[in-house]
Amino acid sequence: MKEEEFVPGRLVCSKAGRDRGKYYLIWKVINETMVQIVNGKERKISGPKKKNIKHLKICPFAAGELFLIEINAKRRVTDADIRKKLSEIPARQTDK
Repeated sequence: MKEEEFVPGRLVCSKAGRDRGKYYLIWKVINETMVQIVNGKERKISGPKKKNIKHLKICPFAAGELFLIEINAKRRVTDADIRKKLSEIPARQTDK
């Protein structure tokens, strides 16, 4: 995995822990191994989850790419925006 792939707004899927299989957006990069992730429901912007990048998988879905552009444009992002983007992910989509 390349560290530059883990940037704010990137769509990721948890591959370890109690939240395995859930989708999140990277909210903030803490250091080269840790990021803060949000999903707008259990993990809101006001209380993001710290997660090691080795427990995350980058997802190639378009929702993450579109959101990446919005965050980088410094637009104010809300939990509702995050929930909407995550709901656009196909429900039974799997990465290979």
